Amino acid sequence: MNKPAPATRDAYRHVLSIPTRWMDNDVYGHVNNVVYYSYFDTVVNEYLIRAGVLDFEHGETIGLVVETQCNYFAPLAFPDRVDAGLRVTRLGSSSVRYEVGLFKEGDERPAAQGHFVHVYVDRITRRPVSLPAALRAALEPLVVDGQAD
Repeated sequence: MNKPAPATRDAYRHVLSIPTRWMDNDVYGHVNNVVYYSYFDTVVNEYLIRAGVLDFEHGETIGLVVETQCNYFAPLAFPDRVDAGLRVTRLGSSSVRYEVGLFKEGDERPAAQGHFVHVYVDRITRRPVSLPAALRAALEPLVVDGQAD
């Protein structure tokens, strides 16, 4: 298995500080691996809500996760603060690949980094739809490497 090289903080276009919680730690004394995915969800959804393009209760379009991966480089533990960096590496016609780096506050090397892919679908039919113009416009500033369709 080839592990990707860790990206530094400056590779991400948006950063959200997230406090760890006592309950995030597992019996081994560090943040449990499943919690990292909640940090991924938190930074993406916080960005979309603040940009005004996610109405998770009534929006006609919703994003469904169809792929996810995380690589771990160093442990995090309560009471660390986590800086979650966010970027978009593919902005397709109906899908988005979000990449997230999780940094212990003050560290330049991530404790973990990964991605997930949302396919945007109609809330009722669950069939893929084109990204709404407002969503696309909100995500374009996050795109790195010119990967917008």
